[in-house]
Amino acid sequence: MRLLLNLIWLVFSGFWMFIAYLLIGVLWCITIIGIPFGIASFRIGRYALWPFGREVVERRDAGVGSAIGNVVWFVLSGIWLAIGHAVTGALLCLTIIGIPLGVGSFKMIPVSLLPLGRRIVSSDELRPAR
Repeated sequence: MRLLLNLIWLVFSGFWMFIAYLLIGVLWCITIIGIPFGIASFRIGRYALWPFGREVVERRDAGVGSAIGNVVWFVLSGIWLAIGHAVTGALLCLTIIGIPLGVGSFKMIPVSLLPLGRRIVSSDELRPAR
């Protein structure tokens, strides 16, 4: 089921959001100060390309630097990516088949707003921990 959802997601939403994350990551990497933000954008872009079967978890070792970085990210990039996920999710929810994909898009809004201090792990990796 994950494979089918990921393939449908790739066609209707994943590829376009991946391109958005890729472009934003490249823009961030133009400056040395922006490289951590660019890397975060590339990481989340890969997640946006193939999301089902993976989850976002909070890193407990993230400190004040991540919080400050998230504020900068939110203002310059996060809000625009979140709007992209919200619009895509709303459009996907217009059809019954698209509802699970729309919900998946809405689940990506928090990580698109505040990506630093988060990591993306396989759902199978989390299962034993629960």
